[in-house]
Amino acid sequence: MISAASHVPDMTLLVAGDPDQLTGSYVYDARIVEALRERGWDIAVEGLAGRFPMPDQQATESLESTLGGLPDGTRVVIDATVMAGLPEVVACHGERLDLTALMHHPQADETGLSEIERMGFQASETLALMAMQRVIATSTFTAERLADFGVLPSQIHVVEPGVSPAPLAASVTRHEEDAEPARLLCVASLTPRKGHEVLIEALAKVSELGWQCDCIGGLDLAPEHAKRVEDMIEEQELGERVCLLGTRSPEALAAYYAEADLFVLPSYYEGYGMVVTEALAHGLPVITTTGGALGHTLPEGAGLAVEPGDVQALATALRRWLEEGALRAQLREGAAAARGRQQDWSSAAAAFAAALGEG
Repeated sequence: MISAASHVPDMTLLVAGDPDQLTGSYVYDARIVEALRERGWDIAVEGLAGRFPMPDQQATESLESTLGGLPDGTRVVIDATVMAGLPEVVACHGERLDLTALMHHPQADETGLSEIERMGFQASETLALMAMQRVIATSTFTAERLADFGVLPSQIHVVEPGVSPAPLAASVTRHEEDAEPARLLCVASLTPRKGHEVLIEALAKVSELGWQCDCIGGLDLAPEHAKRVEDMIEEQELGERVCLLGTRSPEALAAYYAEADLFVLPSYYEGYGMVVTEALAHGLPVITTTGGALGHTLPEGAGLAVEPGDVQALATALRRWLEEGALRAQLREGAAAARGRQQDWSSAAAAFAAALGEG
């Protein structure tokens, strides 16, 4: 915990729970921090205890204590998951601290909320954002979405994720005949928003074709949903072909990218979809949806995009990729071209610094 008497860093970043979690928003935060530190910034990262974004008492006390311990004028970047359910705590410090919201996507847009929960987040996020001097959004889509939360365009800065350099997947250079069965890779936590159940149903429709699908992502964020997905895999008799592998270290994940032929992300909604750019960094074509920002994240020609939740459309896209050699070659070329246009994390950090008023 930071006290008023302690050294004041150039920036304090507040996140929910363990800052080292391996999900998209936490990876974004960590990469930005790493790149800013390489630019000479002194940054403190505080992982707050308690339950977010639907806060419990511990979460409330943790945020209040942390903000209360910061000296006046401290530059604080608050991951939006932290502030979403605690607008009154944020508002108490809005006048004396330099507050920036880091918005990956509004919590009101999370899949699986009741209408009451969605409206509650809409109201609380709107109030919390009123206390912010500025908002950094991780996509143009999210930036435009914030108009519905009362945020003025002049307050919003878009800083899209960068990507770390990565070697080409083996499938990019090997002969087509060597790619049987096709290795499909999905990297996404097992939560309702990620659409794994749609993927399972779509894969069942192409079960006569040669493929294997590895799904990497946390199984503990929504245990009941994860159990439903596991049950679906068994019901569709795909237990030997679809593997739910849980979280993997960055090094282990890189090995899966290296061996994959195709990346699949069936999300209902994404505020950006960093794993799409990571797949493209390995030269992998992508099949995903148009949910949220994904319609903009996937470059034209680098993959196929279908409407979120449309099992038949996803199955058709998978079938086309598996059966049409010319399409596979075309999409690999598109992925390679997209790979050459990607922004690195140093450039993203420079944009982040500029958004905070630093050159």
